[in-house]
Amino acid sequence: MSDDNYNHAIIGNGRSCALIDDDSSIVFCCLPDFDSGTVFAKILDEERGGTFGLSQVQGNVKKQAYVNKTAIFKTTFEGPDGSFEVIDFMPKQCHETEYANRDDAASDIVRIIRPLDGSPKVNINYDPKLEYARFPTHSESYLNNSIKSTSIGQDATGARMYESCYLYTNVPHDVILDGGAFTLEEPKFFILSYHDKIVEPDQEIAELLLQATHAYWLQWTARTHYSLKYRDEVLRSAITLKLLQFSPTGAVLAAATTSLPETIGEVRNWDYRFCWVRDGSMTIDVLHQIGHKRMAKRFINWLIHTAPTKDDNLQIMYGIRGEKQLTEETLEHLSGYLGSAPVRIGNAAYKQKQHDIYGILMDLIYRDLESRGVPTNTPTPEALDRRWTQVRSIVKSVEEHWRDPDRGIWEIRGEGKHFVFSKVLCWVAVDRAIKFARIIGKFEWADQQLALRDAIHDDVYERGWNDKIGAFSQTYGCDHLDASNLLMAEYGFIDHKNPRFISTVKASNEQLCKNGLLFRYINTDDFGEPTSAFSVCSFWMVKALAKCGMREEAKRRFDELLSYANPHGLYGEDLDFETKRHLGNFPQAYCHLALIDCALEIDKHG
Repeated sequence: MSDDNYNHAIIGNGRSCALIDDDSSIVFCCLPDFDSGTVFAKILDEERGGTFGLSQVQGNVKKQAYVNKTAIFKTTFEGPDGSFEVIDFMPKQCHETEYANRDDAASDIVRIIRPLDGSPKVNINYDPKLEYARFPTHSESYLNNSIKSTSIGQDATGARMYESCYLYTNVPHDVILDGGAFTLEEPKFFILSYHDKIVEPDQEIAELLLQATHAYWLQWTARTHYSLKYRDEVLRSAITLKLLQFSPTGAVLAAATTSLPETIGEVRNWDYRFCWVRDGSMTIDVLHQIGHKRMAKRFINWLIHTAPTKDDNLQIMYGIRGEKQLTEETLEHLSGYLGSAPVRIGNAAYKQKQHDIYGILMDLIYRDLESRGVPTNTPTPEALDRRWTQVRSIVKSVEEHWRDPDRGIWEIRGEGKHFVFSKVLCWVAVDRAIKFARIIGKFEWADQQLALRDAIHDDVYERGWNDKIGAFSQTYGCDHLDASNLLMAEYGFIDHKNPRFISTVKASNEQLCKNGLLFRYINTDDFGEPTSAFSVCSFWMVKALAKCGMREEAKRRFDELLSYANPHGLYGEDLDFETKRHLGNFPQAYCHLALIDCALEIDKHG
């Protein structure tokens, strides 16, 4: 596995995904779903994690690339005995059947290998390690021409744990089980499935799945609105977002992986295979702009259904099926990416109080109503009544808590503070609630909330501003900057042309920027001083510069950011300031959302 960068590609189908390394090895995959236990996790432990490698005896990788406008990935090997290609994908089909609708997908990985020239010898390293490699995995020939892999053990409470998967192939089983090589003279296939197949797959079925998946992606990308200048980058980011939307529910994952470190050797390693409500408003905005309103609608429906109404507490994040408990656990037996322990599954941040979440959810509810409209001359639908209840519940929570400290957008695990951005989003919550109420004719209630909205605005405008640093600060009364304040104008709290906002952008550019990339903040937190650039913040700066009229500088910075993408146009959560290598969980949805948002903004003025 390469340790120079995240040179991985991602394949997927909305059920789960897999990362493919620059040597064609699958180094991370969870089955049957994104948040299931790993089948392969070499990226988290070279020895114990498990992998599925295909390579050429006395040959090397010649080329890797996505098939144009798809999530199908090809690796070409070349050596003295000839050449061959590996085609990797997860099946996705356009049609509906009696048993599966268009949002369902199989928990399968398909690998097709085709000879291109000569008689190349293919080496196989099939080494699944199920359920995070907690227990030994045993593989053996099974029924229906498959290899069954099984892992059995007991958890900490003594409960039995059992997991299995099936590899269907027309390659001799002894070659796979013994880790040998064979001469490739005709196309071969591998279908790795979480399920024991009723219909035994063969080469023809594998090829049909490839054709169907190719057709699906061509149809999907044909509906995508491109940026004029950044067509390829926007399309690759859009496909990546589609890969990260959990097809059964519509939830969008923050990233595909867990525990890839923000800095090599440090402990800022988190599980991002969940859905953060915070990412919602940008998700919806961007999906609408690029023509995928159905994706946006499914996400909104999931989020509003998942979020509470009256007496339940709103969380900052949920499981991709709406789970509320995301208990964090450390896997001590895994060494971590390049030795960066701990490896965590689950995320304790779900317990945190972050007041910005009120504004983000309320903004989504308002945008949804604005786009759909209100039925006239008919009884209001029950769903709209429930949303009105949610709106009033959110405002009630803001009224009770907006003056309290919280943990902020960056999920600080130490003592709560009065974060400026959290207060801004409390203002957003009340502002959007007022607009919502007026659309549905609740004018008296809307007027009653004006005093609360204005009180929050005045408090932030005065106490959040710091004359000493010439900017809105991270928290009330401190001298630290925070990149999240670059979004204040985006949410309508302040105008982009307001001198205070322009001054905040300039101060952030001067103090948070290093080698063209941005820190989230530079003050010490509960884990020490940040040492890597948070990628999405650099995109936020691009858009803020463009909106403030500094469009040439914004374009220059954006083009520079695009040059830091990995070889396949993908971004991790963080970037190293010096080497520009990717760090953190990968690929991160928020980065790709922000990339599209910036591309569309820069396009506006030619």
